[in-house]
Formats: sequence, C-alpha cells, structure tokens
Amino acid sequence: MPPRKKKNAPQKNRETGHNAIIDNAGVVVEQSITETLKNNYMPYAISVIVSRAIPEIDGFKPAHRKLLYTMYKMGLLSGVRTKSANVVGQTMRLNPHGDAAIYETLVRLSRGNEALLHPYVDSKGNFGKAYSRDMAYAASRYTEVKLDPICRELFADIDKDTVDFIDNYDNTMKEPTLLPAAFPSVLVNANTGIAVGMASSICSFNLAEICHTVTALVKDSDADITRTLLGPDFSGGGILLYDEESIEKIYQTGRGSFRIRSVYNYNRENNCIEIIEIPPTTTVEAIMDKVAELVKAGKLKEISDMRDETDLNGLKLTIDLKRGTDPDKLMQRLYRSTPLEDSFACNFNVLIAGTPMVLGVRDIIFEWLAFRESCVKRRLYHELCEMRDKLHLLYGLEKILLDIDRAVKIIRQTESESMVIPNLMKSFSIDSIQAGFVADIRLRQLNREYILKRISEINSLKEQIEDTQNTLSSDKLVRKVITDELALIEKKYARPRRTRIYRPTEEDTALPEADIPDYPVSLFFTKAGYFKKITLQSLRMSGEQRLKEGDEIIEEISGSNSSHLLFFTNLAQVYKARASDFDDGKASIMGDFIAAKLSMDEGELPVFMAVTSDYSGYIVFFFENGKAAKVELSSYATKNNRRKLTSAYSAMSPLVAVYCCSDSDEFLLTSSSGRMLIVKASSISLKSTRVSQGVTIMTLKKGAVLTGAVPLSSAGLQNPKRFYAKSIPSAGVLPKLDDISQQLSL
Repeated sequence: MPPRKKKNAPQKNRETGHNAIIDNAGVVVEQSITETLKNNYMPYAISVIVSRAIPEIDGFKPAHRKLLYTMYKMGLLSGVRTKSANVVGQTMRLNPHGDAAIYETLVRLSRGNEALLHPYVDSKGNFGKAYSRDMAYAASRYTEVKLDPICRELFADIDKDTVDFIDNYDNTMKEPTLLPAAFPSVLVNANTGIAVGMASSICSFNLAEICHTVTALVKDSDADITRTLLGPDFSGGGILLYDEESIEKIYQTGRGSFRIRSVYNYNRENNCIEIIEIPPTTTVEAIMDKVAELVKAGKLKEISDMRDETDLNGLKLTIDLKRGTDPDKLMQRLYRSTPLEDSFACNFNVLIAGTPMVLGVRDIIFEWLAFRESCVKRRLYHELCEMRDKLHLLYGLEKILLDIDRAVKIIRQTESESMVIPNLMKSFSIDSIQAGFVADIRLRQLNREYILKRISEINSLKEQIEDTQNTLSSDKLVRKVITDELALIEKKYARPRRTRIYRPTEEDTALPEADIPDYPVSLFFTKAGYFKKITLQSLRMSGEQRLKEGDEIIEEISGSNSSHLLFFTNLAQVYKARASDFDDGKASIMGDFIAAKLSMDEGELPVFMAVTSDYSGYIVFFFENGKAAKVELSSYATKNNRRKLTSAYSAMSPLVAVYCCSDSDEFLLTSSSGRMLIVKASSISLKSTRVSQGVTIMTLKKGAVLTGAVPLSSAGLQNPKRFYAKSIPSAGVLPKLDDISQQLSL
C-alpha cells in the first residue's frame, strides 16, 4: 500500500530547486453551483450575447462593424478594390479572433455571395454562393473588395461626433460603438445569430417599403404598416405565401414564421422543370439530396433525372420529366415533400442599449428612430459649434478690415514671433483665437477683396446658426431631416421587390395527388384481416383463392387502382389508404395483412372495408343494443392526406356489422332471441357526427342482443313480407320453417 500524502507536503520549486509548501494543496473546497455559474459561466454568456451574436439597432454585430469601419478607414469607400487579405489583416487591429472568421464575415457581406438584399461590399472574384453548401469561396489572396456605395449612408457624418467611440482591445486606436446608419439597416438586410440561451433571426425587407413605413410612422405612430410594408423580401427572390395573420403577428411581436416557395419554369421543348429561385433557408444540395431520396423510395416516379446547371447567369436546377407528366402537379408535390418550399422562423432579437429585446417591426422602427434622432442632433450640434467658431473668427477678421496696413505693420515690427498674437489682441481688441487666425493669413490673402469676401459670409452663417438652433429645439424638424434623408436614399438605392407575394387559395393548401395509373381491379377482404388486389386479367387466369387456414373472404368488390379504401377496426378507428398503395397480387398468395401494413395499434384488427372513389352515399353501423347509426361517407373525407381517423363510430355498444349503402338498400336483423326484422336504410335517420350512438331500430327483450345484420339480398328468405314492420323501432317476428330456404349464418 503506497504511503499517504501529507497535507501541505513540501514540493520542489522548479525555478529555485528548493522545497516549497503549496497552501491548501489537496483541500476540497465546497462551492455552491449557483455561485460557480455566476462567477464562471455568466460572464461568458453575457459576452457572447452582447459582444458577438446579437445585432444592435444599427443592424450590425461587432464583427460586421469592425470590418466595415476598417475598410472605411482604409479609404475603400472610393477608388479601386484591394485584396481581401489586406482588409483581413487590417481588421485584426480591431478584431483579434483570427483571419478565417474575419474573412467569412467579409464573404457574407459581399455582393458575390448573394446573401444580402443590399450588399455592403463590392467584390470581385469567387465568393461562393449563399444558396450552395458546397460552392466554396476562394482564398483571401485571390479576391478583391471595396465598400459598396450604399455604405456612404452608414458612415455619413461619423466624423461629426454622431456616435460614441471606444478604445480597441489593446488601446491603440478608437472604434465606433455603433454606425450612424441613415436608414434602418437592421431590417433591410437579413441577420441571424445564436448566443447562449437565446438567438436572433431577422428577415430582410425591401428598402423602399421600409423608407415608406418609417415616413408613415413619423406622420402617424398608429399607422397600419401592412399597407406600406408588404412583406419580407429576400436577395434570392422566391414566392412568399402570404398569411395575413402570421405577417401581422411578426410585425407586432417579432416572432412567427412564414413560408417561401421556389420559382420554376417549364421547358416544353426539353420536357423539364427549371428551378431558378429557392428559399433562403435551404441550399441546392439539400434539395437534390431530398429529391434523390424520394426517387429511390419510389415516391417520385415522374422524375427521370435531376442536375445542377448553375452558371454565371445564376441558379438553375433542372428536373427531367417522364412523358405525360403534369409539371404543375409534380411541383405541388415537391413543394410539400422537399425544401423547395420552406419556412422562415422569425425571432427579432435586437440589442437595445446593451439589453437583448425581442421587438416587432413597429417597435424596431421606433427604436431606430430614437437612435437616429440622437445621431442627427449630435451632428447638428457639432455643425452648430463649428459655425459658431467660424463666425467668431470672421468677427475678428472684420475688426482688422478698416486698418489692414496697421495689422501688417504690427506683425513686421514685432521682434519676437511669440508676441505677434498679444500685440494684435491689444491693438484690435480681439481674443487669442481671432488673433491667431489673423496672424495665419497668407501674405497674398492680405488684400481687401479677400477679407471682404470672407466677411460677407457672416450674415449667411448667422442664418444657418439660427436654422440649426431651431431644428435642434424641435423634434418634429429633426424627424423631417430623417425622412428627407430617407427619401434621398430611396431614390438612389431602392430596387424592385425580388420576392413575389402570393395569397394561397384552398386548392393550394390541398395535398396534390400523384398521377396514379388507373385500371379495373378486384378487391378482396378476408375475415382474418387480409387484403388482395388482383387485376381482371390475372383473376381470369387464376385458380382457387389461397387463404389462411380457417379464413374466408367476406368482401369482394370491383373497383379501380385509384379507389380509396377505408378499413374500420374493432377499436372504433378507421385507416385510409389507396388501392394503388398495394401491389397487384394473385389468387395464389395470401395478400397483405392490413393490421401490419397500415401500422395499426396493438390488438387492433380491421372488421370492414369500404371502397369509394368520390365519398358519395352512406355508411351504416349496427350495434348489439339494437341501435343503428347512419352517417354520410363524406364525413371521412379529409383535405390533407391523413392516414388514421379516431372516433370513426360510437364505441358505447359492441359493433355487430357495418355496410356502405344507399337509401334503397334493405337489411335483415336477427336477435339472440331468434326474432328477425327487415329495415330499410331510408328509415334510419341520418346523423351529422361520426360518433353518434344512433337510433333504436330493434327493440330487444331483457338479456337479448342484436347478433346479426346482413343485406336482404343475401339473406335467402322465402317470404320476406312477414318481417317488415309498420313502424320503427320494432321487436321483429319469429321465423317459420318455410320462411328460410337455407340455413342462415348471421
């Protein structure tokens, strides 16, 4: 057994070589889990939320802002492009998170990537594509960039104290905390981010519509923004399936979702579908993978080939069709089963004064207006101070106008340069700033014309100062400045909507059916729950039907391959299928076991099969308590392709028999006491709900139950008139020997 270590055992110091004692070595200190989270985890979580993943009211995350500001300071707002590697290297002075992360940010902001509705970076070279997962961007040493012209509106007046500046990470330079964006860039370009415990997902809107909406809210804070802001607009286009309730919810709360559908053309000459726009939430590779999966599973038999033909002209996915395929019906199915139609989940989480807040579009615009008002007021105050300083200098210049020669003489006769300004101050009664300005005038400007021209600016400066002061003192005038700037921005940069708006109809929401080959078949259903579909040709060539031992066929119905099948079970449920879902069989096979084929619940078995093509007619249920319920078969029809319906009929009394019928059909009922009764389907009142308990048809003696119900045509009665009742319900009559031509097995 090894010796136990002593507490505070001496250990050799690596630097000095001497033994040293480590305080509390090996001591386990108990600490509350809440304190550990507070001290170790919360600072990290807050840093990710505030300084990395959530955009601020100017529309940018810190990584975006640092990159764009670096490009602005590099003079890339005008002139020629520079290599992306130069930009990445310079940005590391503000963003020390590695060149790979910086370049990825640059790629997403570029025009070549096509991720943004209004890109901030004018790019040259291969920047990949937002709609492709595998199309990689080139290395930063090959691509070239500069700022897009719209960035002028982001940096306008940034040097006029419009926003606060802070030190960078090593205190060697300053960077802005926000950009004084002159338009609501937070809503104009899409932005997503995942922080700790929260996320943000903001869709993009059309610039012109945003400008109109801001102007409308400035005029009336309660304006209906749905009139000016039609809906989201994406760089990749697509079709917005407009749902008024969902859009209003997003506008009010900042949460919700909407669906975007791909745009396609049908090339009749080549019999192919060309997909030219896809939703922003998917990629061409994801679409092709899903389509290939469905083709392999045999669910898309109309497609012969699919390929990516994207080139310099833009996105294009081509789907080759088999002969006779309806392209519109196929696309409706593809919309339902592939990412060609996808949903965009909105979570408008924005940092407001360092606090994450989920806001609706209206509230975000109001927050941006408050931010922009602050920027405009700070700019106006900065300009006001500059104008006042200039006016002060012109007042000093005005004082020396009458005696320029004396000013020159004072300067020439002053022996020490340091005494020039004091002597001018004393001679003309001006302050040091004014005297310094006079002393700095160049020799060739010491003429009466120059000085008069400068002094003539005094009156215009006074007017400008007065106008600026009036604007600063009026919030209404400040907002007018904002809306006027928005009007100019709209005129210069607005583009038509790329995402079209479509209001779906009921036909669009219905599930499109596949093109099913239709031909006559015979449908067989057995007592043990087996099903067979046999073509007429195969049936004519077949011999005896093969069945499970002790099994028998209880239904044989002529139908078609497109017929709808409804299997009613012993647990008051119905399972729906199509005849085309089953393979063509032969009489020599047992068929499909329906309980397994349709994945029924444990202990559940089918007891009746209904076959229909249009859900016309009725279905009638007979129960042991002598009641019968007749409901329309159309109550089992559904708009979407639901495979299972619960509460198919009443479970209050055990089911005896169920049949599809018309009003002219008649049934022979038999009770356990031996009595018989013939009822017409027309005499059974129609019920509006599937779970109705029905009405009493046969009155039963105490202890007796209804044991059988068969169509009269198969009952084999010699004298059926005796079993008709004058009114319903009825107890029925006892049969005589000569009434029955054969033994009934009910």
